[in-house]
Amino acid sequence: MKLIHNSEEIDIRSRLPVIPLRDVVVFPYMIYPLLVGRDFTVKALQEAMIQDKQIFLITQRSSTIDDPQVSDLYETGVIARIIQVMKMPNGTLKVLIEGIVRARIAGITKSHGYLRARLDILARNQETHNRETEALSRAVSEQFAEYIRLNRRIPDEVLVSIASIDKHHQLADTIAAHLLQKIETKQRILETPSIKEEFHTLSEVLKEEIEILKIEQKIDGSVRESMSRGQREVYLQQQLKAIKDELGQEDEPGAEVEDLYAKLKGGDYPEQVRERAEEEIRKLSKMHPYSAESGVVRSYLDWIFALPWNVHTKGRTDFKGVHSILNGDHYGLEKPKKRILEHLAVMRLAGKVKGPILCLVGPPGVGKTSIGRSVARALARKFVRMSLGGIHDEAEIRGHRRTYIGAMPGRIIQSLKKAQASNPVFLLDEVDKIGKDFRGDPASALLEVLDPEQNHTFSDNYLEIEYDLSNILFITTANSAASIPQPLRDRMETILLPGYLDFEKVAIARDYLIPKLLKELGLEKLTLEVREDALYETIRFYTREAGVRELERQLGAIFRKTAVEIAKGKRTKRLVLNKTRVHRALGPRKYVGTNMKTHPTVGYAVGLAWTELGGDTLPVEVVPMKGKAKLTLTGSLGDVMRESGVAALSYIRNHAPQFGLAENFFQQLELHVHIPEGAVPKDGPSAGITLITALLSALTKIPVRTDIAMTGEITLTGDVLPVGGLNEKLLAAKRLGITDIIIPDRNRKDIDELPNELLEGLCLHYVKHVKEVLKLALTESPFVNPRIRPSPRRATRVN
Repeated sequence: MKLIHNSEEIDIRSRLPVIPLRDVVVFPYMIYPLLVGRDFTVKALQEAMIQDKQIFLITQRSSTIDDPQVSDLYETGVIARIIQVMKMPNGTLKVLIEGIVRARIAGITKSHGYLRARLDILARNQETHNRETEALSRAVSEQFAEYIRLNRRIPDEVLVSIASIDKHHQLADTIAAHLLQKIETKQRILETPSIKEEFHTLSEVLKEEIEILKIEQKIDGSVRESMSRGQREVYLQQQLKAIKDELGQEDEPGAEVEDLYAKLKGGDYPEQVRERAEEEIRKLSKMHPYSAESGVVRSYLDWIFALPWNVHTKGRTDFKGVHSILNGDHYGLEKPKKRILEHLAVMRLAGKVKGPILCLVGPPGVGKTSIGRSVARALARKFVRMSLGGIHDEAEIRGHRRTYIGAMPGRIIQSLKKAQASNPVFLLDEVDKIGKDFRGDPASALLEVLDPEQNHTFSDNYLEIEYDLSNILFITTANSAASIPQPLRDRMETILLPGYLDFEKVAIARDYLIPKLLKELGLEKLTLEVREDALYETIRFYTREAGVRELERQLGAIFRKTAVEIAKGKRTKRLVLNKTRVHRALGPRKYVGTNMKTHPTVGYAVGLAWTELGGDTLPVEVVPMKGKAKLTLTGSLGDVMRESGVAALSYIRNHAPQFGLAENFFQQLELHVHIPEGAVPKDGPSAGITLITALLSALTKIPVRTDIAMTGEITLTGDVLPVGGLNEKLLAAKRLGITDIIIPDRNRKDIDELPNELLEGLCLHYVKHVKEVLKLALTESPFVNPRIRPSPRRATRVN
């Protein structure tokens, strides 16, 4: 049948799944949360959810019966609509239902593991109302208001909801649902045949309850008046003691204050810390122990007592011991090792020295992060690491004010608590990847931390007490120094860590990586023979990186194949790592040759680039087409590289007659410059001489040598400016077999710092002007006027 419920037409079915309820009677128009856990009730609920979410709810006569029969149920219940079902952690279902209409059981059966009933629906919204019903409604409403006033367990907000109900049958059911009565009484109200009968029953029940509540109130008032002040205090004290015992709290608040004073007296704290702690303890002693402010003060005092104010670890000052530990953990990295030894020497002479702030800059995988732990081990100091990548909130460094809920000190102070020493080795990882947004600039907050003239009085927003950070040895790491804000970079001593050469990777793999992998994979008992040609094969044809992370992964893959063979039952006591085993474990070569052209080509030049991952070659392709004075640059180029292309074209146009070009040659021409790989972002000014060489070759049809690589920035007047990342660029050229390299003359001073192993076999051409570049790179001179032919620059070949 169809029924209007809360202005909504609902199609009520007369056959529904049944859920018997314990200790609860459901009324129409009310929303109830129910817990369903018995198997047959869960199945009934699932069946209702599959159909139209209608369920018949009926109360059991006894709540102790787990599997009720028909005789154990009342005859009248409520058809309800399921609003929400949620599974609880213990496996039961929490169901939110809304009562719709009364119904009486006409027949009940059990099939498929749940009860199903045939129902007679008892709708009351069709009954006619007269003045007697209205009078009964008002009388019951007034009685219910009095009942709520006397019974404080029912919130006053219920009266507001009752006042907004204008339908008599809904008002009666709502009042009945809120009565705190036994199940039998509520079931009797539910079974009343009409609205008048329901109001009469409610009036009788409310009248009796109001009389009982008035008597209880009178008795309570009399007892309270007869209780003396001393008895009341004893009673309240006993109640408070019981509550504290239940919460596991101390009996006497004074004991906590005494304990805090004992901690302060027994610890070694600076004078300013003692004064602040005494002030906070006095404040705490005057507070109510359960107030919110007392919790804030307790937390603050816990942080003060937990910090290592005057705790310093006695570091190792033995030069030989420190040097042997650093060499045992890392291959190469001479600059940071040398700086640590200098720090030790100054400490030995001066007694106390401010900790240096070192910034290790280099591509991934060269050992920047791991060297911090080695330095701590070499100096016998505690080690803490803090990753700065992605930090956007200044409070991560300085902490939050205590006025905020859940305030804590910044991560600098938290790390010192973890280290339990005021002079640890503190590694600030990925300092070039600090973010910045509306919450502040963490890089600016680090200025005080990393400034030797300020960090002895570092102030955290939470502590509001100066903390001395000058004894800490700070080490920061970054992939690119250009990404570090200039004020922050100015406070650090930058040490560049270049990428490893092939022979260095071989030594690292043989002395460090392979022993580590054998231990991790349980193969240390094997007799291992490592052949260098196998390591070179892995390095050159299966990895393409400046560091050794990918090399470690590839070597791990080789040894894991051996571990699988042993696990399958193969008996192996001796393992030979040769090229055959490398090919069998790693498959075909991943990096076979390059896309570089092998013969002189028009409009094609080879440049050298430096990225955060190390050095790489940068081929530049230029194609001239018919068009109207347009220069197109593609290949995911940044603004600086695009400007270099424009500057190169401007130089050619300005000196067009010298190259045998018409002054207006660009008016009917379109030039397309492309730098593969298109999906890899590229930027920087060092491709300037490569761009001008490729452009001029395309315009004059003179091929460019592909056995020579170049790097350098150009100006509009043709000067070649110095560039950075020479170590990585020369390494990339050498890896590809290119030995002739054009570099700016102003970079001559940087060559002296490069290792001899890198320079061996390279022929370096130093240039000051772009004319010298064109003379070296093109297969023939592009100049048509003999008066401007440049004299060739002398090349430097390193044998």
